Amino acid sequence: MPVVAHLDASERSEWWAAFKQQLKELGYVEGRDVTFETRTANGALEQLRPMALELVRLKVDVIVTSGTSAAMAAKRATSRIPIVMATGTDQGEPRSRGQSQTTGRQCHRPVHVTSELAGKRFELLRQFVPNTSRLAVLWHAENVSSMASIRDIEIVAAKSSVTLQPVGVSSAEELADAFSAMSRERAQAVIVIQTPLMYAERSRIAQLALKTRLPSMFGAAEYVVVGGLLSYAPSYPELYRHAAVYVDKILKGANPGELPIEEPNAFELVVNLGTARTLGLSIPAALLARVTRAIQ
Repeated sequence: MPVVAHLDASERSEWWAAFKQQLKELGYVEGRDVTFETRTANGALEQLRPMALELVRLKVDVIVTSGTSAAMAAKRATSRIPIVMATGTDQGEPRSRGQSQTTGRQCHRPVHVTSELAGKRFELLRQFVPNTSRLAVLWHAENVSSMASIRDIEIVAAKSSVTLQPVGVSSAEELADAFSAMSRERAQAVIVIQTPLMYAERSRIAQLALKTRLPSMFGAAEYVVVGGLLSYAPSYPELYRHAAVYVDKILKGANPGELPIEEPNAFELVVNLGTARTLGLSIPAALLARVTRAIQ
């Protein structure tokens, strides 16, 4: 019976559930046709490598990763076991046809993709709060990939004469002070850079944004479900379902090196109407027409 592993820097059970459901629809019944091994670092990125090595010792058949840190940990742990990236990137590894163990969807590269996403999130937030001249950016200071996102936002903000206030945190305990700093500096809205730490603390972040009356933009719909204002991103459950299709192909003998690494081609704009009402914001008609999903 094949063993499929999931390696993630943060707990994202709803995404993994979508993966399992897709595999079930493809004919894999857990305990009969497939078994699963899940390893989650809960934001402690240094734990990913030992977790990946443990999965290698278990001789799993495929490792499914979420996020760049997990993908890189898996790649460093094995050159034999196929790796399917549900999200993230392998950091631009050169791929000779048929010679790579890695495949899946990459959500953070190439650079023009992240730049376009950063610009789109900035534009959508500005449509909602058109008079914003000071914008806070909340990011995880221990996550090096966040710096690229900040640079992308700086570029589009400069073109609109918007002053940026990057606020970095090293741990969840610093989040309250971070929002206090935003208030002191008179930020008028906040963009949150998507990382495992931020995702794990999404409920607290959404509530702190509400408490400080800051319209908020996020990189996943799950933040909006728990009270954030807006998100613009791929549907992550759909990315996981796509990863299940790749796992099915690999288990049936496909060479992962011949399966293309793809970019997401569908994005959703999600808005929390209750949060908008609490903040006293009305949704412009032009923006409302673009909303994919509205949370009541």
